[in-house]
Formats: sequence, C-alpha cells, structure tokens
Amino acid sequence: MTNKQTRKVAFITGASRGIGAESAVALAKVGWDVAITARTLNEGEAQNYAVGQRALPGSLAATAQAVNEVGAEALCLKADILDQASVVSAAEQAMAHFGQIDLLFNNAVYQGDGNQQNLLEVTDQQLKNIYQSNIFTPLALVKTLLPSMLSLSSSTVINMVSFTAFNDPPAPASEGGWGFAYPSSKAAFGRMAGSLRAEHKDSGLRVFNLEPGTVITEVMRELGIDEKVLKGFKSCTPQAIASVVAWLADNEPLEDWQPLEVLRGPAIAKYLGVLSTASLL
Repeated sequence: MTNKQTRKVAFITGASRGIGAESAVALAKVGWDVAITARTLNEGEAQNYAVGQRALPGSLAATAQAVNEVGAEALCLKADILDQASVVSAAEQAMAHFGQIDLLFNNAVYQGDGNQQNLLEVTDQQLKNIYQSNIFTPLALVKTLLPSMLSLSSSTVINMVSFTAFNDPPAPASEGGWGFAYPSSKAAFGRMAGSLRAEHKDSGLRVFNLEPGTVITEVMRELGIDEKVLKGFKSCTPQAIASVVAWLADNEPLEDWQPLEVLRGPAIAKYLGVLSTASLL
C-alpha cells in the first residue's frame, strides 16, 4: 500500500494506448497515481482484431513509463474485458496495493468482429462478446470497487459512452454510419450513471457519462475505420479527451453541460482550450 493518505488513485481500463493511456498521463500530471489495465502489457505483443493479429503501438509498460516520468506511480495490471474475472482480479489487486480507488474510468470497449456489422449479419457470439465487454464486465468492475469508493467523502465514476448510442445512423456501417450491436451495448451502459446517482444520493459519489466525439485511435485504423467511414465527422485527439477526464476528476461540470445526461467531450475540451483536430490517417 503506497501514498494512501496523500495521493488520489484512478483505475483506468483500456490504458495501453489511445484515450486510456493519455488519461493516465493527464491524471498523473495533476497529482494522481493510477492503476492501469489492458491486454497489452509490453510493446510488440500482438492482439486479435477483426483483420488479424498484429502488434499495435502502445502498451501498459509504455503508459507506466510516461506516468513515472511526471512523478506519479502506475500499477500495471494485465486484463481483458472479454474475461470478466481478469478485470475483477485487477481491481482487487489495485485495492490491495493502493488501499483505495477514488476514480474509476470505464474506458475500454470491445474491439473486434461485430462492431461494424449490419444487423442481419451480427452473430450471436459477436453480440455476446460485445455485451460482455461493454456491459457485463464494467458492471462487475463497478460492483467490485464501488463499496469501498462509497466509504470516501468523494469519489467519481466516468463511463465512456458513444454518440452512436443516442442517435440513428445516417447510413449503413459500410457507408459512414454504424451498425446495431455496438450502439445498443453503449445505450444500455449509458443507463448506469442515472441508476447509481439515484441509489447513492448524497453519498459523495459523482457519476458521469462522457461522450468523446470522433477520436481517431490506432485500433480504429487497424479495423478499417478510415476517411470513408468518418466522412463528415470532425475529429479530436485522445489528448484532448484525456484533458477532459483529468479536469472532471477534480472539478464540477457546468450545469449547462447537462452533466446528469451526457457530457460532450469535445465541447468541454474547447472550453478548456485543449481541443485540436486529428488527422484521419
């Protein structure tokens, strides 16, 4: 157990690259320690994505190094959101190491077959994988960490949701829209925040749905989500959304941002002066 009395601790899923990795560093820069989880522990490990097994840039070890360089501690915990037990185990290890978790950032999402399928083409197994990763595993993580978080005077849960969960697609997934499976899982996940706020009113628990807009990541490129699919959408960087996460960790959102519904990451990033446009390639 380290720094229990002096430093707050965040637990971040999907922290080997993209928004998760950048959020770990952004939180570290404002004085937080982090427990970080993902499938990729070390650089060069291949992961199974829809187009095959390839090693993408980024790893928990690289994220931890960046966190350490700004004077914070990072606990690396290899876990896979398709394997619920591995994520629960990671949460238990983080609690044993740090003694408390002040912020849970449910950032990781399922990356694989089924996300961009048309409704009639989605298989039962693909749907089960998506729902396990995007609903059942983060729910198990909340159940594991929340009892101890509620013992603190203040704690925060940030759930990453999606624009696609609340809006109809303008076209089929292959033509710049989106399918059914992924948005439906995120729509269900988006209902968690309201339930937690109602069930734990006046407990000091803050729960936010964060919608990041269009953020181009290494995994999206690997899965073929490119200019054709994203035509007409403005993108912002993982660093911009990470700045929003770090800000929300220690600050209250403005009322006109509708914090009890869905916080729009790009709008907050613009308010913070950190919004920048990302290249699609």
